[in-house]
Amino acid sequence: MSSEQNLAAWTAYGRHHIDRGTDIPDADRINWGFWPGGPGAEVMGDLSGKRVLGIGSGVGKYAAHLVREHGAVVHAVEVSTTQHERAVTRYANVPGLNLIHADAVEYLKKAEPYDVIYSIHGFGYIDPHRLLPAIATALKPDGRLFFSVLHTNAAGRGPFQRVTAHPEILPLAGWEPLNVQMWILGPTLWEDLLVEHGFLVDKIDVLDAPEDSNPVSCRLFRVRRCVRSR
Repeated sequence: MSSEQNLAAWTAYGRHHIDRGTDIPDADRINWGFWPGGPGAEVMGDLSGKRVLGIGSGVGKYAAHLVREHGAVVHAVEVSTTQHERAVTRYANVPGLNLIHADAVEYLKKAEPYDVIYSIHGFGYIDPHRLLPAIATALKPDGRLFFSVLHTNAAGRGPFQRVTAHPEILPLAGWEPLNVQMWILGPTLWEDLLVEHGFLVDKIDVLDAPEDSNPVSCRLFRVRRCVRSR
């Protein structure tokens, strides 16, 4: 299954960097793409005192940034044991930050609703047919959802017009890359899925690589949960 392959890959990724002692600087801003620049945390509005959930939070640097610099109360969910270990080692003592080791979908099914849910590149590794219904139950009425996803890869491949996973490569510094399965969908297909599950897309930002020779492109979705009238 794609979820099992992705979990194995990210667990190996985290172990590799633990063994290497890889140091990652604290985040001084939110980067929704794979490079500095573009929109930052300001797209999420005033987060002071807001209950915020990060999905696929990795080493936790962006979650810690939202707590320290924006006053949010952040729960950061990561399924990989080793990535969660890296986050705990680094940020376990940050007041207002709760680092959670769990499958995001299973956690969402039981969670108290959040004001804001965000994910930086995490959605592409989770079947949207599993993920979006769970998010719909874990976001407050008129709550906000922000997520960035891959649009085209380093080979210029994508996006795809069917909701199926495709093989991708997860780069690994100093080692052979890891194989993963990703949902790389076109914006119209993402929007159709979101509307189907009770969301409204406010804006989609195009995040292109800064070099003309680099075909990698991402999309940032700014979304809200619809309040249905009775």
